[in-house]
Amino acid sequence: MAASVLKRCVTAAVKVKCLSPSVSVRRWLLSAAYTDTKVWEAREKDPQNLAVLATIMDRTYDRNLPVSSLTVSRFVDNISSREEVDQAEYYLYKFRHSPNCWYLRNWTIHSWIRQCLKYGAREKALHTLKNKVQYGIFPDDFTFNLLIESYIKDGDFKSACSVVEEVMLQEAFDLPSTQILSLYALGSYLATRPQLTMSEERALGASLLICGLKQDNTVGLSAQLVGNALLGKVEMLKGIHAVFKGMPLFWGHGYLGRAMAVMERAASADVKLSKDTLDYVNNLLQELSSTSDTDSSGEESAGEEDKKEDVVDEDDQAEQAKLPQYVARFTELSSQLESQGKVDSASFQALVTALAQENLAAAEKPDVEQYESQVQAWEAERRQLNQREKEMREKAEQERQERLAAKAAAQQA
Repeated sequence: MAASVLKRCVTAAVKVKCLSPSVSVRRWLLSAAYTDTKVWEAREKDPQNLAVLATIMDRTYDRNLPVSSLTVSRFVDNISSREEVDQAEYYLYKFRHSPNCWYLRNWTIHSWIRQCLKYGAREKALHTLKNKVQYGIFPDDFTFNLLIESYIKDGDFKSACSVVEEVMLQEAFDLPSTQILSLYALGSYLATRPQLTMSEERALGASLLICGLKQDNTVGLSAQLVGNALLGKVEMLKGIHAVFKGMPLFWGHGYLGRAMAVMERAASADVKLSKDTLDYVNNLLQELSSTSDTDSSGEESAGEEDKKEDVVDEDDQAEQAKLPQYVARFTELSSQLESQGKVDSASFQALVTALAQENLAAAEKPDVEQYESQVQAWEAERRQLNQREKEMREKAEQERQERLAAKAAAQQA
C-alpha cells in the first residue's frame, strides 16, 4: 500500500528551510480508481440532438415558459466537443435566471464539471464555479476533488487554490480527502512565494484557517497559524469588516491574537509547528510593523476614495494599537517552542505531502463507495423524472385530442 501511494505522490524534500518554489513537474495525488470515469460512463445513455434541444429551449424561453431541468441535463450529458461546452454554458446561465432555477440537478453539475475536464474547457468549469450565483454551480465534495486534482496534476496551484477558495466559501471541507487535497494545493502555492493582493491574502488566509481547523496535527496547526496571521494582516490594514464580509468567518477582532493562541496551543500540546510557517508569520509581523511606522504619512496622501473604502472604527484602532504586543508575544512564543523542540524543520509543503502519502489512500475508499451509491441514486431519480415527464406528455396529448374531438363535434352540430 505504501509503495503504491509513493508512486502516486510527489515526495517533497524534507530538509527545506523556507517556503521554497516547488519543481515544476506533472504530479497527481488521487488514484486512477478515484478519477476513473467507468462508473459515470456506465450510466444509461440518452442520446439527444443538441440542435433540437437548443431550439426547444429557445422557443420555450421566448414564450416565457420554464425549461425543465431534464432538458438542461440532457444537453450537458450529450456534449461532444469544446464548442458545445460554450453552448451549454449559455443554457446553464439561462436556466439559472429562469423560474425553475432551484431545480438544477446535482448530477447535471457533476456532469458539467466532467465534460469541461474531458473537452479541455477547465477554465469554463472554474469560471462557472467562481460565478456560481449566476450559473447555479454548487458541486459536491467528490466533484470538487476531481477539479482540484486536475489543477494539481498540471502544477497550476494558483487555480487549484481558486477552487479551494470555493470549497471554503461553501464550507465543504467535510471529506478528509478534500482536506488533504486542499492543504496540498495551498501549501504548494505558498511555496511559490506568490505576490498577493489584499483580497488574495484574505481568501488564502480563510482557506488555510478553515481547512486547518479540520486537522488536529502539525499540518492543521501550521495552516491555522498562517491563516490567522494573513487575516490579521487584513484586519490591521483594513479593519475587521474587510475580513469577514462575504466570508464564513468569525466577526470578532483579534485574528493576530488567535494566531498567538495557536502557538500557545502547540506549546502546551504534543504537536509541532513547521519552521517555515513561523518564519512566514515573523516576516508578516515585521512588514506590518514597518507599515505602522509610516501610517500617518500614508493617510495624508490617500485619496478620498480610499478613505471611504477603508472604514476603520475605534475598535479597529484599538486592535491596531496591540501590534507591538503581538510582535513581542510572537518572539516569546517562538523561543519557547524552539526550546521545547516544538519546531519542525520540515517545510509546510513537505509535511502536507507526507500527510497525503500516509492518509489519502485510506480516505479515498469511502469516497469511491459513496460516489458509486450516489450515481445509482441519481440514476434512480432521473428514471423517475423521465417517467413522470412521459406521463405528463401523454396526459397533455390526451387532453389535446379530447379538445380537438370536442371542437370537431361542436362544428358538426
